[in-house]
Amino acid sequence: MTNPIFVAIDTPYLDDALELTRRIKDQVGGIKLGLEFFCANGHHGVHEVQKLGLPIFLDLKLHDIPNTVAKAMQAINTLEPAIVTIHAAGGRAMMEDAKAAAGAHTKVVAVTVLTSLDDHDLNRVGVSDSADLQVARLAALAQEAGLDGIVCSGHEVKSVKKNWKDGFFVVPGLRPAGGTSADQKRTVTPRQARDDGASILVIGRPITKAESPEDAARAIMGTL
Repeated sequence: MTNPIFVAIDTPYLDDALELTRRIKDQVGGIKLGLEFFCANGHHGVHEVQKLGLPIFLDLKLHDIPNTVAKAMQAINTLEPAIVTIHAAGGRAMMEDAKAAAGAHTKVVAVTVLTSLDDHDLNRVGVSDSADLQVARLAALAQEAGLDGIVCSGHEVKSVKKNWKDGFFVVPGLRPAGGTSADQKRTVTPRQARDDGASILVIGRPITKAESPEDAARAIMGTL
């Protein structure tokens, strides 16, 4: 992928998403649409953004019993997304069924540990291991299930890549040097994530909230 930057457009407003995409489409490699956008605009909204010519990363984080996730995956196949997320915590059978139900040209990647969580947060939900160990465990399970890759923070991507040489690694929660972390707890810079093995870099507010999103995207690309 020539440009690894996928911009997270987190808005329920279709017109805003289209306007932003038009402004940045020549500076980025793709667009990430998540739950907020999909719940408000559904298939129609995704189709409208697709018309602008960029690959779509549909970040739905599917997590349910295997049959339900497989049918949900089949329901979005007509959208032909480049990437779709599921939760690794759903287990191997769920991941296998999700991959089997996905379109031939869609990469299915498993979310391991959200970048908004740290070791203390994991402990409070019953995971006694560190984020690093939990990511490694779930990455191994995703690989066994035949997925294309995982979503993890920049803190873990280097170690996971050692054991999954051809994996597809999505790294969100990125902040340019000197940027604020906001609700993200395990952040690195885009350059560090790319150097450590990230396949794509998911960047939201540092671009979308900038005075000039196109200039912000161009500046980040210039650091890679």
